Amino acid sequence: MSLPLAGKVAAVTGAASGIGLACARAMLAAGARVVLIDLAEDRLAAVAADLGPQALPLTIDLLNPDSVAGMMPALLARTGQLDIFHANAGAYVGGDVVTADPDQWDRMLNLNVNAAFRSIQAVLPHMVGRKTGDILVTSSIAGVVPVVWEPVYTASKFAVQAFVHTIRRQLAPHGLRVGAVLPGPVVTALLDDWPKAKMDESLANGSLMQPEDVAEAVLFMLTRPRNVTIRDLVILPGSVDL
Repeated sequence: MSLPLAGKVAAVTGAASGIGLACARAMLAAGARVVLIDLAEDRLAAVAADLGPQALPLTIDLLNPDSVAGMMPALLARTGQLDIFHANAGAYVGGDVVTADPDQWDRMLNLNVNAAFRSIQAVLPHMVGRKTGDILVTSSIAGVVPVVWEPVYTASKFAVQAFVHTIRRQLAPHGLRVGAVLPGPVVTALLDDWPKAKMDESLANGSLMQPEDVAEAVLFMLTRPRNVTIRDLVILPGSVDL
């Protein structure tokens, strides 16, 4: 059986856990070599060891511009090329805007917006030079449907959507595809502060997805014929109607 990503090199940010890890695992199973990018060095090393020799850990602090600037040279030293870049790393802050902590907003906005944009720009000269490649971004249903209980998170994902739509048109003439996957609620570390009762209830009533559900959608996007671009792929739990 042929593997759809055989011979490809992918890189995934936020790959030590959650959606990033599930997507990395799916790409490996499809035949790609995958560079796992994260700040959690020990966790990253353990994950890479578990995934096997085609998984290559790379410790990068996405909130540090100098670290991001060194990402692509370090990646190419390991792989020699890059075909797929998945800007997945992100953070979540919800709650009442009146009582919120703006310092938490700043960190989330820096990771969800600035770090995503910087890391994508860092890989573009190589990918544009090769005249082929895929840029994927983990966005959110909050990027198209404003969620009343998460105003700043929603704003960050609206910014992501605007960036994806504009650079897609800039980069298409260079042979690059750009798309976003927009999941509804997913069981990840971002929900660690949920009360256990709420988590159990949400799992029981089908209002949460697993990271593997997102990974399947990402793999679908990556394996379309090169003349087909999946611009936005919204995936929701079965009981969520938005």
